[in-house]
Amino acid sequence: MIRIGLYSEDRTLHPLLSSALGKDFQVLLESDGEGMDSLISTGECDVMILDLSSHRDSLQERIECSRRLIASSVPAILMADDGLRSTAFELVRTGAFGYCRRPPSIRDLKTMLTRAYENSSLKQQLHTVQKRMEEPGSCDQILGSSPGMQRVFQLVRSVTNLNASVLITGESGTGKELIARAIHNLGARASKPFVAVSCGAIPETLIEAELFGHEKGAFTGTVGAREGYFEQAADGTLFLDEIGDLSLYTQVKLLRVLQQMEFSRLGSNRLIPLRARLIFATHQDLAKLVAEGKFRQDLYYRINVMRIEAPPLQDRPEDIPVIAQHFLEHYAQLFQKPMEGIEPEAMEMLQGYPWPGNVRELENVMQRAIILAPGRAVRAEDLSLNLQDEDVSAYDGVVDIGDYQPAGSFERQLRDYKIKLAVAAVRENNGNKTLAARSLCISRAYLHRLIRLAEADPLFAEQGLRESATA
Repeated sequence: MIRIGLYSEDRTLHPLLSSALGKDFQVLLESDGEGMDSLISTGECDVMILDLSSHRDSLQERIECSRRLIASSVPAILMADDGLRSTAFELVRTGAFGYCRRPPSIRDLKTMLTRAYENSSLKQQLHTVQKRMEEPGSCDQILGSSPGMQRVFQLVRSVTNLNASVLITGESGTGKELIARAIHNLGARASKPFVAVSCGAIPETLIEAELFGHEKGAFTGTVGAREGYFEQAADGTLFLDEIGDLSLYTQVKLLRVLQQMEFSRLGSNRLIPLRARLIFATHQDLAKLVAEGKFRQDLYYRINVMRIEAPPLQDRPEDIPVIAQHFLEHYAQLFQKPMEGIEPEAMEMLQGYPWPGNVRELENVMQRAIILAPGRAVRAEDLSLNLQDEDVSAYDGVVDIGDYQPAGSFERQLRDYKIKLAVAAVRENNGNKTLAARSLCISRAYLHRLIRLAEADPLFAEQGLRESATA
């Protein structure tokens, strides 16, 4: 239930609004400024409606009262007749959430109240997360409260002050470097250097010199001696991203460093103690690379002492509102463009999209949406076209899988079996995809993705799959 504070001297307005808004809203009437201030300070209302047209106070006093309300944490909606419309618009430009005519359209007022409440709730949730991140034991800049992220937070805190190797795995764009930085920032090495290296971005001919450094004249073109990343990290943390891209030759060099806890620059026999803590990351399946002979087994066991899996964004749609709001506020400030929030329809699209690019893609989408948005809120039409094409709510069918039997590689069979489980769950729950996703313990977005795969797969079609309407 949304609690509405109504500041008005028109006592007939209270019962009218209470009846028209319905059971999802509770309307509390205050007819003086002190009562309004009390509602705000005690947190007894979620949204405040200020009636500009029914007060005996002077217009200037009403404007000052409105500004006091705008300065509070409670979203303000101004109600005024046509004669005060320009005044109301000016107050909206200074921070009020919205304006409605008097008498109001109940449908429009309900929509505005709901959006104001949702926007305020998101800001409070984001503030809580940011405050928690600033406290000891927080997880740096990692946002999310889903079970998967809570597991990540737990593992991060358990390894912060241990010198054991950590392997962070997960799809590209899931925030593996953020997790590594959280481990560094929350531990005793926080005041020391954090050096991040993308192994896949360094040419094979230079990787050894970049990691271990070199002396003057070590190879053609060297002008002087240079510290490598292992020395630059000193007593801090060295984060080696995309470790699966290292060649077998470089893997041997790295393994020796981990075993001996010392290294030497190219062109020198002087051994340098390894003082930095090492954290590794990859988006590849290292166990598969080991089986294929592309990654050394002994190195794999050496770096995989503690493993942290960064969950993909599609598996934690409940975290999308907070992350999207974080990007909205960050880039609105960076672009110097005032933004108030994300409209419900746009947020529904964000939560329904599968996010193959994960958080990095969401960040890109929010930047573009802020630039395109003509007003103070991100609308559905401001989002990228690929999100608008992913209209999962438009799918009302369910697939009949019959006696389909998967075939092909292990990965293909596993994928097809997941599809079979998904469509069966939808059918068993009478087309209710929310219940179906809950019964399989997966996100609703992932369920939609599996259903779309079934519809698009010709092998499923060959087995007699057909689309049937659901009630």
